Amino acid sequence: MKNTVIRYGIYSAITICVLALAGWFLGKNLDYSIQEVIGYTGMVVSLLFVFFGIKHFRDKENNGTVSFGKALLIGVLISLIAALAFGILDVIYIKYINPDFMTEYYSHYVEELRQTLSEADFKVEYEKLEAQKEMFSNTFFSFLLMAATVFIIGFIISLISALVLQRKPIQN
Repeated sequence: MKNTVIRYGIYSAITICVLALAGWFLGKNLDYSIQEVIGYTGMVVSLLFVFFGIKHFRDKENNGTVSFGKALLIGVLISLIAALAFGILDVIYIKYINPDFMTEYYSHYVEELRQTLSEADFKVEYEKLEAQKEMFSNTFFSFLLMAATVFIIGFIISLISALVLQRKPIQN
């Protein structure tokens, strides 16, 4: 099980990092909402290795059987590797590759709020944003947020994959 988790976790981690970097660099002139869709799509695509990892374990290492619990554990561990890799990549991107990203994104979001809300509602939302600004600028918080996002999506994919791929041994 350990080899499967490590192998498919690394595949997932490499895929999520390559897709994220491609999205960041190729999509830098795209609208933030389109970039967000590309980012979530990249997460889901990279987390398909959860399914393939569980299937590999069941078919190649465990005589065609796997319990729901073991399948879920394999999926969660693969997701954890991808989540940690993406969290680290996000910190590197924000700190070293594009240090202006948070400022640019914040300005974009404020402008979007200004255009969609009434003046009174905008002031309320802007005050909330200002109160949270420091927290979202924190490197550790950014790491946790990005890693948790990938992990939650990975958990959902792990759950579905475990349900689909579970197979009990045939009783004689």
